[in-house]
Amino acid sequence: MDLYLPIAGMSVNALVIVLLGAGVGFLSGMLGVGGGFLTTPLLIFYGVPPAVAVASSATQITGASVSGALAHARRKGVDFKMGAVMVAGGLAGSVAGSFLFELLQALGQIDTTISIVYVLMLLSIGGLMLRDSVRALRPRATPRAAPRRHNRFVAALPWRVRFYRSGLYISPIAPFLLGLAVGILTVIMGIGGGFILVPAMIYLLGMAASVVVGTSLFQILFVTAATTLLHATQSKTVDIVLAALLLVGGVIGAQYGASAARRLPAEKLRLVLALVVLAFGIRLALQLTYRPGEIFTVDPA
Repeated sequence: MDLYLPIAGMSVNALVIVLLGAGVGFLSGMLGVGGGFLTTPLLIFYGVPPAVAVASSATQITGASVSGALAHARRKGVDFKMGAVMVAGGLAGSVAGSFLFELLQALGQIDTTISIVYVLMLLSIGGLMLRDSVRALRPRATPRAAPRRHNRFVAALPWRVRFYRSGLYISPIAPFLLGLAVGILTVIMGIGGGFILVPAMIYLLGMAASVVVGTSLFQILFVTAATTLLHATQSKTVDIVLAALLLVGGVIGAQYGASAARRLPAEKLRLVLALVVLAFGIRLALQLTYRPGEIFTVDPA
């Protein structure tokens, strides 16, 4: 069944979009990633304009983050004080990112910018994930647990306060700046930022692992909601029909992904995700750089 997307200005097969959302949802449920960094490239490959893909992907992430944040909150897995600081930074980043998005849109460079940033991000993240997954699969002696500590730069920042749930005594400037950076990326790229937030919260801030995922989802929920509002009112690139189809597929796929995660080894799952991310990055790079032999071809009717 074909549906017309009013903002994208094109007709799509509704089943294909639902299956696309289900595939990303399956990977999200299986591997614990938000999936936004996969949804946008897939929509671009399908022919959806990058600006619309970014805005609609952010809308989908907002809906998908609600249940996750609530579940972690019930288990006391959210540091609301830390989350509030990161949300403040994320909202500031969303506003800054929306002005940058509008500027690039006015210059006619938004689609190219989104594609280039995605290529760099996917190849970098995919390469790091592949390296870590290969190391994890190698046989080795039982590693000793490393002490949890935050980055030296973070430790040197002034005005430190206590974040009791996270077990930290650090300056709120660090989580604010982290939220700011993720807020800008959310607007420009349509990602939730969980794959950036989670390792940064562990290795830069030194947060307790028990509250990292829940606090990340708490921040993502508010920032993607603000991003959706900004895109809808300023750039007007949110296609609610597209977002609804993605959300339906994502919810279904996530359930099956979570079930599969309990049966498959975590190291092999990370290796699969790394290969998928690298494949997306290479495909998008080829789309940007490949020049066909004949740009225009005329065939007899």
